[in-house]
Amino acid sequence: MKFLSSLLLTLPLLSQPLLANAGGVDRLKTFLQKTSTLRAQFHQVVVDAQGKKVQEVSGSMQLLRPGKFRWDYNKPFQQEIVGDGVKVWLYDPELNQITVRAISKALGSSPAALLSGSQDMEKSFVLKDQTRPGNLEWVLATPKVEETGFERVLLGFNGDTLQAMELHDSFGHTTQVSFSKLELNPKLSPTTFRFTPPAGADVVGE
Repeated sequence: MKFLSSLLLTLPLLSQPLLANAGGVDRLKTFLQKTSTLRAQFHQVVVDAQGKKVQEVSGSMQLLRPGKFRWDYNKPFQQEIVGDGVKVWLYDPELNQITVRAISKALGSSPAALLSGSQDMEKSFVLKDQTRPGNLEWVLATPKVEETGFERVLLGFNGDTLQAMELHDSFGHTTQVSFSKLELNPKLSPTTFRFTPPAGADVVGE
């Protein structure tokens, strides 16, 4: 559950037509200026400091800026993370347990702030174009605040699409996320981002 709790801070950036010669930082800024909603499928793999796979999950995500998002995990187990603009709810159906936090505390200077919060990312992050092997164009986002639980986030573009995301946390784990069936600015119902605790569920947190 630790990795899924941290994942709510690693929402993905998806596709947007951008200038052909733009660097990763410029692509990211333009994306945030023009994107209000997102919908996609995701596949996530977590590896430890020795490169051993410790988790592999898949599911779907939806995002409504500012501050609302939803991640639904369906393989190999079910779990929900919902940000309603005020609170973040993490629901584990198997345990019938809910963890809830104020969205301001759950996001802070996190990767989710790149999408869900202010467009002025450079208040919370140092952004740099990053050169890496392969055909993706990368941007490196380093938090200015140390108490975030992670050290850096890398976002990889393939042409006009942000195809990959990597989160490097302070425990030596690397979270790798890839996306498919991307939809930019789809019409999303406000009820998508409302969470009602099921009857009898154990609620932990604020």
